[in-house]
Amino acid sequence: MTRTPPTAKATARPAADGAAEDTGLAHGLKQRHLSMIALGGVIGAGLFVGSGSGIAAAGPAVVLAFAASGLLVMLVMRMLGEMSATRPASGSFSVHADREIGPWAGFTVGWLFWVLLCVGVAVEAIGAAGIVSGWLPAVPSWAWVAIFMAFFCATNLAAVRNFGEFEFWFAAIKVLAISAFLVIGVLAVLGLLPGTASPGADNLTGHHGFLPHGASGLVTGLLASVFAYGGLETVTIAAAESENPRRSVAVAVRTAMWRIALFYVGSMAVIVTLVPWDDPAVVRPGPYVAVLQTLGIPGAAQLMNMVVLIALLSAMNANIYGSSRMAHSLVARGHGPRAMARLSGGVPRRAVLASCAFGFLAVLLSYWWPETVFTWLLNMVGAAVLVVWAFIAVAQLRMRRHVPAAQLPVRMWAFPYLTYAALAAIAVVLVLMTMDSANRIQLYFTAGLTVALAVVGHLRSRRPAV
Repeated sequence: MTRTPPTAKATARPAADGAAEDTGLAHGLKQRHLSMIALGGVIGAGLFVGSGSGIAAAGPAVVLAFAASGLLVMLVMRMLGEMSATRPASGSFSVHADREIGPWAGFTVGWLFWVLLCVGVAVEAIGAAGIVSGWLPAVPSWAWVAIFMAFFCATNLAAVRNFGEFEFWFAAIKVLAISAFLVIGVLAVLGLLPGTASPGADNLTGHHGFLPHGASGLVTGLLASVFAYGGLETVTIAAAESENPRRSVAVAVRTAMWRIALFYVGSMAVIVTLVPWDDPAVVRPGPYVAVLQTLGIPGAAQLMNMVVLIALLSAMNANIYGSSRMAHSLVARGHGPRAMARLSGGVPRRAVLASCAFGFLAVLLSYWWPETVFTWLLNMVGAAVLVVWAFIAVAQLRMRRHVPAAQLPVRMWAFPYLTYAALAAIAVVLVLMTMDSANRIQLYFTAGLTVALAVVGHLRSRRPAV
């Protein structure tokens, strides 16, 4: 394919219906890369560690919370898959929002997602450094952050296949780990694991019942489960650089249902069946460690620490990749400084450097002003994923006005009813966030950032073209 020369100004041409966005990026990802990225993308540190807070809040009913939020995520991914398979684009939902809603919408949701991913890079680098520092305390935590940032920045500056290879093996390890956990857990539940007896329904109905904290606990668990699913959108960004973008997106979306059901809902069911929900170990060191320790698996804590470290590094790598491609797509469409749109060997290296720089700045803020500026930054992206999902739903509704269903490689189920149902569910989650003080603050900060970006995007769209 024709690539933009390093000295040329890259300008993305709007894609016609059924055509891929032309940004000059190299198509270096193979189907095996995309397949494993799609599999591993659903398995993050939020599942291994963050799910503990949801279990502590909702009790065994956390299974219902993860099933409900998982259903919402499947609807969102189906909508995104419909648009991305029809018009593959490295800017994914930002390109679709730009085309279907208006330039201000593409600007808003694109830069909001960019900030979300860059802050995620910082959080994951800090978390990974904390784990390694526990093993090698002689090396300060900030040094590990610098090493991780430099390493993944370098890999993303190289050919896209480097990102694909790293994510392939990271994802393979995560899939193997969660699969082994599920096999061991199911055997224990059935009483087939040597040295263990089946707990039956004791942990599901005992300890104050299936729903120990009532509806409020279920709501808290629902909110925790919603944000644990963040990151699935990156596969539609990566698909644009694959050998067959349409097929890659279609395959990833169509397998989303069983991945979510197996990895999230299945593992939650195993955990609350084998371990009492009110066991302190569920929150710290985490639900998966608690199960393995209960079953007498030697070295359980260190084993899961290794898996969590891999999950963090994988997410860090994916977020640098996703943020750089989103930034490149934005500036190529005139939504940012044109210098960042330049390519070298099919790689947006300036966008990679800008994304890494923002992520490293966020790390520094966590050291300099952890209780003020860094907390504000975290709050600003606290509900960003819900805003992204809402833009996806609205863009998909509008796309269907002028794209015949017969031309869609992937179709949204029961359109438009399930699209409206997804929008209603997103609104319900946003309302539920106002009922908790911590979530309420995040919602307000995210709303402020979204409105600010929308105003800037609107003003930019009104400027006369030069």
